[in-house]
Amino acid sequence: MTNLFRQFRDRVVDQVGVLVGEGALPADLDTARVNVEPPRDPAHGDLSTNAAMILAKPAGVNPRDLAEQLSAKLGAGEGVAAAEVAGPGFINLRLDDSMWRDCLAAILAEGPDYGTSDLGEGQKINVEFVSANPTGPLHIGHARGAVFGDVLTALLAKVGYDVCREYYVNDAGAQVDALARSAHHRYREAAGAEAGDMAEGLYPGNYLIAVGVALAEREGERWLDEPEAEWLAEFREFTADAMMDLVRDDLAALGIEFDVFTSESDLVSRGMVEAAFESLESRDLIYTGVLEPPKGKKPDDWEPRPQTLFKATEFGDDVDRPLKKSDDSWTYFASDIAYHRDKYDRGFTDLIDVWGADHGGYVKRMQAATTAITEGGAVLDIKICQIVKLLDKGELVKMSKRGGTFVTLRELVDEVGKDVVRFIMLTRKNDATLDFDLSAVTEQSRDNPVFYVQYAHARCCSVERMAHERMDGLDTSTAALSEAKLARLTDESELGLIKMLANWPRTLEGAAEAHEPHRIAFYLYDLAAVFHALWTKGSKEDATLRFIIEDDAELTAARLALARGVQTVIASGLGIMGVEPAREMR
Repeated sequence: MTNLFRQFRDRVVDQVGVLVGEGALPADLDTARVNVEPPRDPAHGDLSTNAAMILAKPAGVNPRDLAEQLSAKLGAGEGVAAAEVAGPGFINLRLDDSMWRDCLAAILAEGPDYGTSDLGEGQKINVEFVSANPTGPLHIGHARGAVFGDVLTALLAKVGYDVCREYYVNDAGAQVDALARSAHHRYREAAGAEAGDMAEGLYPGNYLIAVGVALAEREGERWLDEPEAEWLAEFREFTADAMMDLVRDDLAALGIEFDVFTSESDLVSRGMVEAAFESLESRDLIYTGVLEPPKGKKPDDWEPRPQTLFKATEFGDDVDRPLKKSDDSWTYFASDIAYHRDKYDRGFTDLIDVWGADHGGYVKRMQAATTAITEGGAVLDIKICQIVKLLDKGELVKMSKRGGTFVTLRELVDEVGKDVVRFIMLTRKNDATLDFDLSAVTEQSRDNPVFYVQYAHARCCSVERMAHERMDGLDTSTAALSEAKLARLTDESELGLIKMLANWPRTLEGAAEAHEPHRIAFYLYDLAAVFHALWTKGSKEDATLRFIIEDDAELTAARLALARGVQTVIASGLGIMGVEPAREMR
C-alpha cells in the first residue's frame, strides 16, 4: 500500500547500501532507527531524514560529511526537486509536485484500504480493556476506557496485527459478595418482606431492583429466612451474570464487542492461581516477610505482620507484594498474576491493559509480575485513562437516576449519541483529564471537533452532488476520478491538502506503535481544518479555487478527485474510531 514516507525511508536505506558498496561506509550498519518524517518547519522542505545523525558514530565518520554524501545521492533520485543538509547532519528533501499528485491518484485507487499496512506482520496482541467489576452499570469513566481500548484494537488491526479484544470479569472476592447481599435486599423488597434500609457498604443503585424482582419471581419466598451461607453463592452467581448482561448491553450501545470474556472465579476454581504461585515459588521468588510501613498513606495491602510476599523489587517494583491475605485467601494481585500468565499461555507475548485512573499505583507491580511469571517472555504495556468530568454548560453533572451516585454510560449515549461519545473520548490523550460538556458537543462550530470533522466529510459529499446538478454528464465514479488530470492541481493550498493526505499511513503506524489512538482524532481535525481552509479560500477569497468550475470540466474533475481523497481518508479514520461518517449535516 502507498506510504510515501516508508518509500523514501527505503530509498535512504538503499543509498546507505550504495555507499557501503562504494567503500565509503562499513558493512552491517544498523538502520533500524533511521526515519523519514515531515520537517517541523514546512519551510525546510517536504521530508527530513536523520540517517546521517544515526549512522555516523557507528560508521566512524563525521555526520555532516555523511549527510553531504547521502544528500547528493538522494537529490538525484526520481521525484526529488532538491536535497539540502541542515544543522549537524539532517537531510531535507523537496519533492516534485508530481509526486504529491501521484500520491492522490494512489489514494483514489486504494480507496478504503489506503493506510492499511503490514507493520504488525500478523503478530498476536491481546488488548484487555473495560474489565469493570460486575457490580453495576458502566459509568462515564468506563466509557473512556472502552472507547480507547476499542479504537486501539481497530487501529492495531488496520496496520497488520492479529488482535484479541478481551474483558476480564472480576467476579471473585468481597465486592461480588457485597453485590449478592445487595441483591438479596432487593429480593426481600420484591417478595414483600421487611427489608429496612440498605446496609452500609452495599450497592444502593436502582439498577438492582429488576434483579431483585427476577429473583423473587424465580425463587418465591425460599430465601427470605435462610442464613446467608445458604443463599450467598447462588445470589452471587445470578447477580454477577445479570450485571454482565447489563454491561454487554451498555457496551453494545457504544458499538463495542469483545472476542473473549475471562472469569476470575474460573481461574481460581481451576487452580490457576495456585499454579502461578507454585511457579514463582519454584524459582525462589516467594518468601515470608514483614513489609516496612510505607511513607505517607498506607496502601490497602500493607499489614504489620509476616506475609507471603512476591519479590517484585527484583523486577522493577518499589516494594515486594503480598499474595495472600490474613485468612490465607488470595489477594487480587495473585489472581491478576495468574490471569496474565493465562494470556501468555494462550500465545500472547504482546499485552496491553487499559485501566482507570484509580489503578495508577498498580502499574509497576503488574509489569513486574508479568515479567516474572512469563520469565521475560511477555511485554505488558499499561494505559491509564484519566477521569472524565461531565459538564453541562460548564456546570458539573453529579447524579444519575439509574446509577445512584454516578452517571451511567447508557445515559450519556442516550443523551448525545454513540458517535459523539466515541469521538469526544479521544480528543485528549488518555493520561489527561477530559471535560465532556453536554452542551458543547452539540454546537455546530470549529470548537466542536465532532461537528468540524463530520462537516468536512459532508462537504466532500455535497460538492459531488452539486457538481452533478450543475454539470450534466460529469462522471464522478472512482474510475473516472482516478483518470482526472491531476496536473491541474497547482495551487499551494491544493498541494498542501494532498500532503496532509499523504501523512495518513504514517499517522496510523505511529499511533499504533505508540498505542495512542487519540492521534487519529487529532489528525482528522487537522485534515478537516486544511480542507475547510481551501473551501473558504475558494468561496470567499479567490473564485478560481472553487471546487466546481462549470466551464472547466477537467479542472472540476481534478478538484473532485481531491475532495474524494479527503472523503476517503476521513471515512477511514472515523471507521477506526467507530464513528459513522455524515453525508450531510442536519
